[in-house]
Amino acid sequence: MANHVSSLKRARQTERKTAINRASRSRVRGHLRILREAIASGDSKQLTDVYKTTVSQLDKSVQKGVLHKNTASRYKSRLAARVKAAATAAPVAKKATRKAAKA
Repeated sequence: MANHVSSLKRARQTERKTAINRASRSRVRGHLRILREAIASGDSKQLTDVYKTTVSQLDKSVQKGVLHKNTASRYKSRLAARVKAAATAAPVAKKATRKAAKA
């Protein structure tokens, strides 16, 4: 345990900052989970809205120093590819099932 006044203050600041960073990190993870669920559902309109909010949250976490900018960039790149694939694959999957139903 800290004994000096300055080290006691630093310990208090660390606790406060840790709580803020933990909440921010949790918020990012929640947005990523919601986006993954939207990708699985395949609704393209909802997908774009959720993607925008997720990217915004990633950028905010970089601004606050919770994530490194390259980490957020990597997340955004991979998510964009998945969103694009899900948006283009959804209509194709519906056509395939219609053909299977006719046959």
